[in-house]
Amino acid sequence: MFSRLRFAKFFVLIIVGVSALSWVVMMLWNWLMPALFVGARSIDFLQALGLLALSKILFGGMHGGRHRHGHGHHHWRHERWEKLSEEEREKFRRGMFGHRRHCSDARRSDQVDGGKDGQ
Repeated sequence: MFSRLRFAKFFVLIIVGVSALSWVVMMLWNWLMPALFVGARSIDFLQALGLLALSKILFGGMHGGRHRHGHGHHHWRHERWEKLSEEEREKFRRGMFGHRRHCSDARRSDQVDGGKDGQ
């Protein structure tokens, strides 16, 4: 009984959420598109729902909290980092962030010199 009630609440929540998002898409379209583009017409609720579905298909948004590849996707990076020696980690840091340090060092020396480029 509890599981069915929970499923029903979840289903209603999904319907309300999709409806609200479709309404927002419809309002934004009807507010912006006719004003920006000469040939654009206003859309109704079902067209906004279709536009939302099309954008989901094309751009793959609205994942929610779940990702297709799961939590293990980033886990291998952590394991690989843990296997590196301290020298390898420092070499990696210098390679990744060395240009930033160089730029910030140049800015610091510029500030110390007063921006006069060695004068």
